[in-house]
Amino acid sequence: MIKQRNITLIVVHCTASRCTSNLTPEALDSMHKRQGFVECGYHYYITKDGTIHHMRDITHIGAHAKGFNTPSIGVAYEGGLNAAGRADDTRTDAQKQSLEILLRFLLLTYPGAKICGHRDLSPDLNHNGTIEPCEYIKQCPCFDAATEYLYLVES
Repeated sequence: MIKQRNITLIVVHCTASRCTSNLTPEALDSMHKRQGFVECGYHYYITKDGTIHHMRDITHIGAHAKGFNTPSIGVAYEGGLNAAGRADDTRTDAQKQSLEILLRFLLLTYPGAKICGHRDLSPDLNHNGTIEPCEYIKQCPCFDAATEYLYLVES
């Protein structure tokens, strides 16, 4: 992989789709194109079976985290909503394993990059230096990616 962008952030997302449905990479790409994007906004997509799909060329700026796209890589996993349609960590064991493998690879390729969840890029409305749950614009990715994968960044 050729490093042609200065990547400082790896942003983890969920697709906000129910765990009881399937969202193929093709359907995700079509959904993003209907929203006006040229291609899928994420660079990588992990389906429930753990397959990592390359969605957008890594040399292209993503369309996944407004205000943070230029220095970042977007990684999304299928799910994020439980059967009732409520935000929930619906990652399968296969997704968890693939996400860790992908994040390890990206950190080797872009040393010094930080991992965060999309929700961690919400504005700090009370200016206390912490993005708190009451400030989340979205709950995506429905788990604390920055904390869960901190050990990858520190190693």
